[in-house]
Amino acid sequence: MIPDGGTGSDTRGSETRVPVRDVHEVFEQREDRARPLTASDIMEALDCSRRTAHNKLNELVDEGVLRTRKVGSRSRVWWVPIENSDRQPRASDRRLIEDVDLPGTGKTLAARREALIAAYEYIQHYPEAKKSDFLQDVYPDHPAEFETPEGWWNAIQPALAELPGVDPPEERGHIWHFLGG
Repeated sequence: MIPDGGTGSDTRGSETRVPVRDVHEVFEQREDRARPLTASDIMEALDCSRRTAHNKLNELVDEGVLRTRKVGSRSRVWWVPIENSDRQPRASDRRLIEDVDLPGTGKTLAARREALIAAYEYIQHYPEAKKSDFLQDVYPDHPAEFETPEGWWNAIQPALAELPGVDPPEERGHIWHFLGG
């Protein structure tokens, strides 16, 4: 994919030989679209340097196309966020949410309903998730006017447990499951 026969070495100008759209295409063309990718995956797919891979991945993060997180002391993964995927909220999801009891009124209630929809879509997309997954992957984009992640979770998790197909854990801190619905 690198034009002009680029070698992928750390020479000056190597970044210009790897268009950011090529990095995005690596995400779009993979078989397992739920699997996050590493800089090494990009390096291998595009035959580029680690620095180039990181710079292009970070550019896509800055544009809101990808998300990233540390998974070890020196490791990082990137993925296409749920809201950028093809799935749009179903009308039936929205109707279900309107019947669930959430605190607040007006704009606050609307924001909390959107947060609940995001949490419901998350569990549908990732049928096994822990509380920490929701707090890390859903809360930052949908804080719903809560000041802390814990306050958010205390309001969202009982409402989420009421939704069809959601199987909450019996014990604190265990895995939530989506069984379909």
